[in-house]
Amino acid sequence: MGRSPAPGPAPRGRGPGAPGSADAGSATVWWISLSLVLWFLVHAVLLTSTARLDRGRAATAADLAALAAAARVHEGADAACAVARRTAEANGADLDTCDLDGLTVEVTVSRTASSLPHEVIARSRAGPVHHPE
Repeated sequence: MGRSPAPGPAPRGRGPGAPGSADAGSATVWWISLSLVLWFLVHAVLLTSTARLDRGRAATAADLAALAAAARVHEGADAACAVARRTAEANGADLDTCDLDGLTVEVTVSRTASSLPHEVIARSRAGPVHHPE
């Protein structure tokens, strides 16, 4: 009968991954590289998503401010722009401009981005909700 191998650690060879071979520790380098790439991709997706949300919130604030001002355009520019300012502020934005051109109101709002140190600017235009008789 043949002899069974002696218990204990296997003899060390000179194959891939063996101590002293050229690729010892290469798996660690690959895992670190893959982790960094994955980290950058996740953060890029998060920043892009947050930027889209900020842009959407600014656009919503501008649209609502323009509609609110259009509902009051028959009361004059001061009243229309005052309600536009309150509406923009209620939606987390600052009213930058409010211009009346006949029965049309054009507003520009800005809000600070939540992820990056910059402002998001949105513009909107609206006509009267109803025509005064």
